[in-house]
Amino acid sequence: VQLQASGGGLVQAGGSLRLSCAASVSIFSINVMGWYRQAPGKQRELVAQITSGGSTSYADSVKGRFTISRDNAKNTMYLQMNSLKPEDTADYYCNSIVFSVSGPANYWGQGTQVTVSS
Repeated sequence: VQLQASGGGLVQAGGSLRLSCAASVSIFSINVMGWYRQAPGKQRELVAQITSGGSTSYADSVKGRFTISRDNAKNTMYLQMNSLKPEDTADYYCNSIVFSVSGPANYWGQGTQVTVSS
């Protein structure tokens, strides 16, 4: 599974961005997709996840501001980010988990940089 993230950029606080993660395979086969972020000097953290059934979960820091979704027809996952804050500044990575008889397999896309100015 190859993942291609895009949509990052520079935005002022209070603004919005939408990140996209395009998969090289049908995302019907991907059990869980998610977005992680890593700020300079910090560990990578989970931002949001969505299952193949459409269940979603969010980090407390982004609840009510970010929305994760997936378009199975386009094999693409999205992260709509509203009311952005300077502390949202980070490299954002998309992730997919595929379960098989041999266990879960993790796949990562390259990062897309989000910078929020105050």
